Amino acid sequence: MKHLLLFFSFIITIFQVHAQENLPTDYLSKEFHKGRREAFRTMMPANSVAVIFSYPERVFSRDINYNFHQNPDLYYLTGYKEPDAVLLIFKEAQGTGETYNEVFFVREKNAAREIWTGRRLGIEGSKSKLGISTVFNGKDFKDFAIDFKKFDKIIYDKIPTDIENNESGFDLFGLLQTFKTKAGITIEDKASLNKFADITNSLREIKTPEELVLMRKSVKLSCIAHNEVMKAVGPDMSENEADGIHAYIHRRYGAEGEGYPPIVGAGANGCILHYGENNSSKIDNQLLLMDVGSEYHGYSADVTRTIPANGKFTEEQKAIYQLVYDAQEAIFTICKEGTPLVDLNNKAKEVLTKGLLKLGIIKDPNDVKIYYPHGCSHFLGLDVHDKGIFKGPQSLLKENMIITVEPGIYIPANSNCDKKWWNIGVRIEDDILIKKDSYENLSADSPRKWDEIEALSKQKSTFNEMKFPKI
Repeated sequence: MKHLLLFFSFIITIFQVHAQENLPTDYLSKEFHKGRREAFRTMMPANSVAVIFSYPERVFSRDINYNFHQNPDLYYLTGYKEPDAVLLIFKEAQGTGETYNEVFFVREKNAAREIWTGRRLGIEGSKSKLGISTVFNGKDFKDFAIDFKKFDKIIYDKIPTDIENNESGFDLFGLLQTFKTKAGITIEDKASLNKFADITNSLREIKTPEELVLMRKSVKLSCIAHNEVMKAVGPDMSENEADGIHAYIHRRYGAEGEGYPPIVGAGANGCILHYGENNSSKIDNQLLLMDVGSEYHGYSADVTRTIPANGKFTEEQKAIYQLVYDAQEAIFTICKEGTPLVDLNNKAKEVLTKGLLKLGIIKDPNDVKIYYPHGCSHFLGLDVHDKGIFKGPQSLLKENMIITVEPGIYIPANSNCDKKWWNIGVRIEDDILIKKDSYENLSADSPRKWDEIEALSKQKSTFNEMKFPKI
């Protein structure tokens, strides 16, 4: 038995050593995350504490979970990518003698579990790799000496309620219960929630140089994927196959996946704003609307291109496409620091309304909302709909924001217009970095003009040459 235990101990050690080989080297640095914690602390009111939890794990099927996705705020502040954790940030130093201004509670190392579910940083790994000095195991939170009632303000985000309880007392459910008990929270304090939102919205809407490196890469590889589908697409291709080309290229360049469920809709499906089935077996001679962006080291691209499956726009498709393109070009002219965010959508509606009236698709300017039912911009970053200040006098474009510009027109069958326009859905979406007096289109590598799309579609793709067995 002793030899068997030694053997398993050896196997576990080998697993832990080799599991850390060949990892990407371009993650955000621990200095970045430390700087974000300091920026957060600067915005906290006097005598306050902030409490930030990991996201819960979610069930995919029965006893199988989805791949874990961290709370972007916790990732932003720590770089930690595991569940069952809570970070405390203090405005002022705490303790006597050896003081601290932050405490992190993480999952305990467990060699046997790590064989099944992957390596854990634990206390020492969190200290060395994340640069956080005061770290404890999650089970220590319950007995950690902290009097939340002494603080004038406890800052926290909305507390999730639909999470599982493994009854250990130190999973996320247990950590949340401990916090609520220690802090005497029976109902959420809106002032605390609002303060947390104010701080994180303000911080995350402006991208640092380190973040911009990752955003550029995420958008760049997304453009490569869109271009490859433009070359590979044909009437006999399925929506799912087009989706798969995006997924392969994203992973080929090191992205962890997509920043949101891909929208790959042909014809009538392209008129469904958040279409997600992607299961039409043939695109046929229709437009294919692809709203797909990679997630690279936590940062999401958000690029949409609309292309003709047979490589050539019809006159009706071209007319709608050109109108959306013109709206996007008009919006670009006001993309610079100081522009009110609301002006972007107003400009989109102005151009689209004139165009739809001219084409005879609408007769009343108020009907533009029938065919353009959404806004044209949102913030982009760790979330595809990233945090930022959307309302009030501070809702202005600022240098180093990244936003989308995505006007669209969607004309489903049975719309109150000539049927020659039915089932034409067009959206063009680009990822825009705001500068002092101008903008940079991060997704310019993927063509937007209709004639450039037609030209690219004549090129052959590597995927056209791939042969698979029939089943």
